[in-house]
Amino acid sequence: MTTTQLTQAHTHPASLARARERIGLITEAARRAGSYVASAAHRPVAPSAEAVAALDAFRTSLPTTGREPREVLAELDAFGSPATTVVNGGRYFGFVTGGTDPTAGAASILAGAWDQNVGGGSPTGQAIDAVACAWVIEALGLPSTAVAAFNGGATVANLTGIIAGRDALLARRGWSVAEQGLQGAPRLRVVVGEEVHASALKALRLAGFGEEQIERVPTDGTGAVRADAFPTDTDDLTVVLLQAGNVNTGASDPFGAVIPGVRERGGWVHVDGAFGLWAAASATHRHRVAGVDLADSWATDAHKWLSVPYDSGIVVVRDGEDLHRAMAGDAAYLRFAADAPMNRGIQISQRARAIETWAMLATHGRDGLAALIDRHCEQARRFSSALAAGGAEILAPVELNQVLVAFGDERETDATIAAIQAEGTTWAGATAWKGRRAMRISVSDSATTDDDVDASAEAMLRCWRAVRG
Repeated sequence: MTTTQLTQAHTHPASLARARERIGLITEAARRAGSYVASAAHRPVAPSAEAVAALDAFRTSLPTTGREPREVLAELDAFGSPATTVVNGGRYFGFVTGGTDPTAGAASILAGAWDQNVGGGSPTGQAIDAVACAWVIEALGLPSTAVAAFNGGATVANLTGIIAGRDALLARRGWSVAEQGLQGAPRLRVVVGEEVHASALKALRLAGFGEEQIERVPTDGTGAVRADAFPTDTDDLTVVLLQAGNVNTGASDPFGAVIPGVRERGGWVHVDGAFGLWAAASATHRHRVAGVDLADSWATDAHKWLSVPYDSGIVVVRDGEDLHRAMAGDAAYLRFAADAPMNRGIQISQRARAIETWAMLATHGRDGLAALIDRHCEQARRFSSALAAGGAEILAPVELNQVLVAFGDERETDATIAAIQAEGTTWAGATAWKGRRAMRISVSDSATTDDDVDASAEAMLRCWRAVRG
């Protein structure tokens, strides 16, 4: 078909009508999305019981005949939007959930229209992926020769790094997992801290490591591994998992004191840094993760501290050959470049997740990223000071963007958390720390202002006073 014929085909009345309809739907969706974002700061953070109950509107049998697209979109907005938890209005502080950076959110709309499968042949998707990976590595201060890959989240990133380490250690012993599998392979030893995150444990299980293979090292009062208690008899069949950013306190393990010895003895060090690894991008806070660049692999999220839309995890591996060995696939119709995203991660087909991260970093740059991290850390300290001044107990020093607080005894703390979640001004979740019930505040939404912090702290103290009263 010639260019003229192709142009004529695409200007056929039927084609034009379909294009106009699609443009209208996308525009309508963007309008509704804009209205949702505009109202986010004025709504209760958690949905009402009535809004949740109204979700029954979706619970129907599969319709025999379809409906008009605009009618479907209107229903989605009418019943879906009110029942969401508002995570991008500045006052949600649960689960280290980032909000939505405006540019990243807008980029996701365009990326959705592109609908690129970056796993294989998408020139735009792969070009942006390569740039975003390089920018992330640079921003985190990791080795320039390292290789990164986007995936569905830190759990998948942890799994990818652990598998890369597992296969690399066995390969050095002459054992090919690709050819020989795991049955009969040399037994690997796994060392973690007592405060290892649940996602890392899940990743270990998925990588074939049972509980009996896992050794736990004691941690200090902040949840960081105690270097003096770390085993010195690790060898070339040892996988070590360290942590950048304890999920309750934000504290990081002593990388500089632990990693060199493990690697000198031939072991593999993987760092779970879902949010805490981004401290490396701040001149003010990078000392808290000093030595993290010495590891073999790292996992982090863009949908946490970067406020990139879900889902967007990132794995980085020091030696690209180790990542390729573990992740590469092949088929006659999948003969792409060795460094294509499908050969750097678990998925073959995958959406172009890097686009939103590229947009966020392109908008803010190195300085803006550092300023975001610094601002959230300062806001966490502001939270801590306000709550302490109101009589609440701060259970651990504020290391980064996490605040750990108790409101009296266990019953009083749980009742206060429930009251806070029901009141609507803000939202934070319950946790346990050193045998104490506590509330964890995670400051990671780019929309959060000092006024949001002050209003939220006051609401928390108000709810506590009501519980006591």
